[in-house]
Formats: sequence, C-alpha cells, structure tokens
Amino acid sequence: MKFFVDTADTAEIRDLAATGLVDGVTTNPSLIHKAGRNFLEVVEEICGIVDGPVSAEVVALDHEGMMREAEIVRRIADNVAVKVPLTVDGLKTCKALTSDGTMVNVTLCFTANQALLAAKAGATFISPFVGRHDDIGFDGMQIISEIRTIYDNYDFETQILVASVRHPVHVLQSAMIGADVMTAPPAVIRQLFKHPLTDRGIESFLADWGKTGQSIG
Repeated sequence: MKFFVDTADTAEIRDLAATGLVDGVTTNPSLIHKAGRNFLEVVEEICGIVDGPVSAEVVALDHEGMMREAEIVRRIADNVAVKVPLTVDGLKTCKALTSDGTMVNVTLCFTANQALLAAKAGATFISPFVGRHDDIGFDGMQIISEIRTIYDNYDFETQILVASVRHPVHVLQSAMIGADVMTAPPAVIRQLFKHPLTDRGIESFLADWGKTGQSIG
C-alpha cells in the first residue's frame, strides 16, 4: 500500500520523505489555508520534494471553470494530480482530463456507488473519506471493502485512496482490505512508529550498553 501524506506543510513533507515512506502528497483548500501560503507556490515546492503524485484541488464548481483551473494547476509539474469533487461536473472534468493523460483524484466520496461512477469516468484515484463517515455513526472502512470488491469484479484501474484517516487502525484496516493508497496527516503517520515495548526495549538495550563501558567509533 502506498503512503501519501495529507498536508501542505513542506517541512513535514521533507522530514517524512527522508524516511522513504512518502509515495505522494494530498492537499486541499483547508490545508492550503492552514499553511498560510500561496497555493501555486506551495504545490510547486511539494512537487519538487516528492516524485509521486501531488493532489491539488480546483475550487470551481462548474465544468468549464474546473477545466480552466485544471489547466493552470497541471502546468505546475508532471506529477500533479488534479483533484475534483464527486459531482456531475467533477466527473465531466475527470473524463476530459484523464483522456488527455492528466492524473485525476476524485474526492469527497462517501458511497461505493459514487466510487463506481468515478471509476467509469476514468479517475486515477478515488478518495473515500472514512473518518468523516465514522463521525456520523457509520463504518467508513466498510465502504473501502465494498469499493475493493466492485473494482476487482470489473478490473477497474482506479486506485482506492483512503482519505480522512484519523488513527493507525484506519491504516491497518486499509492495508488488510487491500486499498491501493492511504493518505494521512503527518501526526498519524508518526504514530505508526510508536509502541511502548519498542521504547522499553531501546531503554533496556541502552542501559545494558552503558554497563559495558564501550563506545562505537
């Protein structure tokens, strides 16, 4: 499963990319607002940090407006994936862009039926929001399982990109179901490293090493 980091914080992206874990980046208008930087500039910088897809979202709601914005966004770098909402106009835009060779991430997906529509429109990625589903009392991961079954039934090439990931269990479940990608905030990715027995083991080894009186180098 590929790991994308969901942020517009370039310092965080650089730090995580150094681990070899980052296969791509997702952004959205809220993350750009949080970063407090120019949208086009920050996307260009991110594209220079990672080789994989970098999702950059259009904000127009009509097909013509989305296409105008997409034309600007996709000129930033070859690894830009234009992000569009799962609406009729969004899927029209998806079809037009992917037919022209541009990667498209269809976002704000909340049902397997919506994911089916996106795949038929040629989406490169479909982004089901599991955490937001959990927030209103539904099992977000059930949707991932349903989409995986549908896509496998018909050999759709659209990649399932699990979004709105809130905790490490979402990551584990995504991998077990067979999602292609998950995108998570830096803090969630960092939680994957953590286990009290790992910390305790390091403390024990260092204590014993100190007793040897040795040093390396």
